Amino acid sequence: MLRFLIALHLALLAPLGLYADDKVDFGRDVLPILSDNCFHCHGPDANNRKAKLRLDDEASAKKTVIVPGKSGESEAYLRMIAGDPHELMPPPQSNRKASSQQIATIKRWIDEGAVWGTHWAFTKVTMPPVPAKGKFNARVKNPIDAFVFARLEKEGLSPSPPATREAILRRVKLDLTGLPPTLAEINAFRADTSPKAYEKMVQRFLESPGFGERMAWDWLEAARYADSNGYQGDGERTMWPWRDWVVRAFNANVPFDRFSVEQLAGDLLPNADVEQKLATGFARNHMINGEGGRIAEENRIEYVMDMTETMGTVWLGLTLNCCRCHDHKYDPLAQADYYRLFGFFNQTPVNGGGGSPQTEPVLNLASPIQKEQLAKLVDEVKIAADAVEVVESKLFPRPAGKQADASEAAAKLTQAIKNILALAPASRGPTQVQTLKKELPKDEAHLKTLTRLEKALIARNTFSGTFPRVMVMEEIKTPRKTFVLDKGLYNKPKEAVATNVLTQFAPLPRDAAMNRLGLAQWLVSADNPLPARVTVNRLWQQFFGIGLVKSTEDLGHQSEKPSHPELLDWLSAEFIRSGWDVQHLVRLIVTSETYRQSSKASATSLERDPQNRLLGRGPRFRMPSWMIRDQALAASGLLVDKLGGPPVNPYQPPGVWEEATFGNKRYTQGKGEDLYRRSLYVFWRRIIGPTMFFDSATRQTCSVKASRTNTPLHALATLNDITYVEAARALAERVMLDENDAEKRLDLAFRRVLSRSPTTAESSILLRGYERTRSQFASDPAAAMKLLSIGESKRDAKLDAAEHAAFTVVCNTIFNLDEALTKD
Repeated sequence: MLRFLIALHLALLAPLGLYADDKVDFGRDVLPILSDNCFHCHGPDANNRKAKLRLDDEASAKKTVIVPGKSGESEAYLRMIAGDPHELMPPPQSNRKASSQQIATIKRWIDEGAVWGTHWAFTKVTMPPVPAKGKFNARVKNPIDAFVFARLEKEGLSPSPPATREAILRRVKLDLTGLPPTLAEINAFRADTSPKAYEKMVQRFLESPGFGERMAWDWLEAARYADSNGYQGDGERTMWPWRDWVVRAFNANVPFDRFSVEQLAGDLLPNADVEQKLATGFARNHMINGEGGRIAEENRIEYVMDMTETMGTVWLGLTLNCCRCHDHKYDPLAQADYYRLFGFFNQTPVNGGGGSPQTEPVLNLASPIQKEQLAKLVDEVKIAADAVEVVESKLFPRPAGKQADASEAAAKLTQAIKNILALAPASRGPTQVQTLKKELPKDEAHLKTLTRLEKALIARNTFSGTFPRVMVMEEIKTPRKTFVLDKGLYNKPKEAVATNVLTQFAPLPRDAAMNRLGLAQWLVSADNPLPARVTVNRLWQQFFGIGLVKSTEDLGHQSEKPSHPELLDWLSAEFIRSGWDVQHLVRLIVTSETYRQSSKASATSLERDPQNRLLGRGPRFRMPSWMIRDQALAASGLLVDKLGGPPVNPYQPPGVWEEATFGNKRYTQGKGEDLYRRSLYVFWRRIIGPTMFFDSATRQTCSVKASRTNTPLHALATLNDITYVEAARALAERVMLDENDAEKRLDLAFRRVLSRSPTTAESSILLRGYERTRSQFASDPAAAMKLLSIGESKRDAKLDAAEHAAFTVVCNTIFNLDEALTKD
């Protein structure tokens, strides 16, 4: 009967064409099937393993259920085709089922010898050969195109035509800076007919300050950056200098390996400077729980877990959080592996206690002007303290080198007063000085000098308290022991583990430090197979909307297979070869013909490849909400394009903070230029993010996966929010002052937002709407002025109110066109 079932099964599979000439590859073809269908019960997780059977381990599998070359004698295969539900694997109650194609792949693999292998992402990065010339060779601009077009040719598809010059200019400017092209850039690009006009424009964008601001946004989401701590208290913090460090690093094109090492372990570098210490704010961006009744050690363990898991997502693309409580069910990661990595971050002096929004260690940062002012205040403290010392040496005579408490005159004083007198005057605090003034016998000279010292100390402390205090990393002198925690509970330590990297990959060099610096250097070693692939994949997602591996947060066994595995490996190898040059990698992507294709899809392309995974057309997807806002501000002329500084509070509906915090936090709207800064600088309250940023990460934990939705709430914001209405009014004013003719005004508004002129049909529809709306506003001047009063910026009162209001409606419509909301 069993032989009959096997024969019938093969007969059914034969028409599927599953027996090609190429051999089955374990990592590419077999491992995903085993991971999806078998590892849940027969995988790495020892505590939940059934029947003591491991299918993630070659020796165990071949000892029990796989006979190489003989599928008919291999229990693993026979169970997959069993007719008896009690024998069938996966069992029906598991809600897992192997497809006919997957079963055929397993059979073929066994018959070919069951050659084992490694998950594709865990193999060493090597540079594959670039595909030979093919059908679309004339359009190949760099190796990216060679890989993509070879795949399209294999699938019987063709690449789309190049995008128009206007479309590609807008696309690349938004991608590289987050802002739309200016009229000057549009005109310059039109006028430049040289073969390298596009490449020259790309280079200008890469060298602009906006590049760092655009690149920083995605990194801040991965780093869970926010301006408050989270949880119910949600106290404010000043981590914004670290945010500005990120912008500077991207603009300076700091190599990604150095960029990584400094953020994970800049404080451990030899002779670490302030910038390198500041970079370690990356690890301290986690939430801080200051709620009453919390156990300090429980907090501390949570913080270390957050640091560990963020590192695992950002550089390794692994779901380490699964290993807090047990061995990973799918990836070769034991719970002990998690705590070995945990050990690297377990050595900070943070104790988890207190409600301070900025727990030690911190870095005080002052501007050059502030440092100069502080030096003067410090000098004043020294002068005042010296004066106190002179007086006290007479009131409390004592041997040289001793403090006033050693004087016989101090013998009758209380111990509290003697403790203060034991301090040098410059080391005393304002409260201690006040105590001396109150408790000591009155002496006019002493009282006068103490009062001067008190004022100097208060002035110095008050001023230094205005400096940003950035939480950074340090190491404690006596290392803590690290334990595996039962179910991840802070108070249930099991066996101790030694700090170490993942032994599944290349080990740390013998001379490497077993600390965060050693970890960081191991991560960006050319022998580590994951960080280059993970980083390249996220960058690809940034430009194409979806990674070459869709699961950007997970490149483990449960990840999607790469759509273009050779391209991913080529880019990863090139990234390493270039010295981890981020701008080089970005330039390669945006100058490729693949990126420069039109986004218009043929019926065949849409049917065969609806998500554009084969890359047969240019990227087209909804812009992130922060970019939509920045585009409106830039096109209208309202944008204050200033780098860095403290976060700002733009427009926000009343009561949002108050409701989320039970009235403990109240929103104070900014004024002037604060309303028009780039979205990167908007204050991010972790418990309730800025209301205008839909589809953005919450910044509570590490997030590297782009989220895009489309709901009516989005349109309500972009049509009615003060920012967009005011931007429409400002854009209308701008074009009205530049042009007198309505049609020319419309053309100018279109080019400022969409980088192109309107079509005849678009122009006709919008101008008819303009005339109709102008007539309505002319008959209702109050309505016109109500619209024109929205926003803090002042309008030019010389403009006709009805015309201005009507054109505001037109510009608001342009801002809300699908093309304006989409990176096309």
